[in-house]
Amino acid sequence: MQVKHLLLIAILGLTAACSSKKEVIDENLSEVELYQQAQADLDNNSYNSATEKLKALESRYPFGRYADQAQLELIYANYKNGEPEAAKSAAERFIRLHPQHPNVDYAYYLKGLTSFDQDVGIIARFLPLDQTKRDPGAARDSYNEFAQLTSRYPNSRYAPDAKQRMIYLRNLLAAYEIHVADYYLTRQAYVAAANRGRYVVENFQETPSVPDGLAVMVEAYQRLQLNDLADTSLQVLKTNYPDFPQLADGKFEPRTPDPDNRSWLSKATLGLIESRPPLPPGETRANQDVIKQYEDAKEAIPADLLPENQSEEADKTNQDDDGTPKSRSIFSYMTFGLFD
Repeated sequence: MQVKHLLLIAILGLTAACSSKKEVIDENLSEVELYQQAQADLDNNSYNSATEKLKALESRYPFGRYADQAQLELIYANYKNGEPEAAKSAAERFIRLHPQHPNVDYAYYLKGLTSFDQDVGIIARFLPLDQTKRDPGAARDSYNEFAQLTSRYPNSRYAPDAKQRMIYLRNLLAAYEIHVADYYLTRQAYVAAANRGRYVVENFQETPSVPDGLAVMVEAYQRLQLNDLADTSLQVLKTNYPDFPQLADGKFEPRTPDPDNRSWLSKATLGLIESRPPLPPGETRANQDVIKQYEDAKEAIPADLLPENQSEEADKTNQDDDGTPKSRSIFSYMTFGLFD
């Protein structure tokens, strides 16, 4: 019964919160009083009320002594209230209106911090979800925004924290690229996997994902039978990361099993019914079909329309090794040679 009561109280509380009316702000409040009340709401974690009062302060006293400060604190209030888009919009507005403000670095920092926390939902805060497998859009935005802060204001009080977050974000973005490369390996998209691995090696140096990028390159090049590129990548991996898990006794162990290119019919019958042979690396069924259509069309050209040298070659193809004409089968005679 107690659990039911708690659930009922929670539902009633949410209903009351959703149906609460917008706070009415006294129009007779002075600029100082309005600012003080907004500060009190921020201290009490009443961010909705603080947001309304900061907006009222800015609109009623646009040229007052607290107008700029209200715009700054509006960014913070929206950020703490879980409204990332409003916080980023307020930060961009402050940067645009006050590019030379002594506290504009704070706007840059909050903008990056908002993107940093934007893709971390309620579930991710309590469950051990792998952030490297999620969409890196917000992480990439956060990295770029922190980079603007550290490049424009290297001596800012927020620069050290921004640099530490950039290291974390860089590692996260590199790990995401490795996850994508692994997916391409399992899908036998070896060219795309090799490109992803090379991108990590070239653009994310000094991250823990560099040896994984080299390993992806080695495996993808081996699958493509590009032995020179595979050997070069493997030598770099052995030289710089001799203890990498995929290096066992100096030999490289692929992380994905050998591809099974058999048809579903062949797999279902355990190989008793084979359809078409597996494709070599880099080859496609469409390419084979085009080549076969070309060869069939070439053979269908009448001999009298071929040049002399090609006509002689065509005659040779219709002869056995000893020079005697090839014998036609009964099926060939019945179909008038259409299926020869």
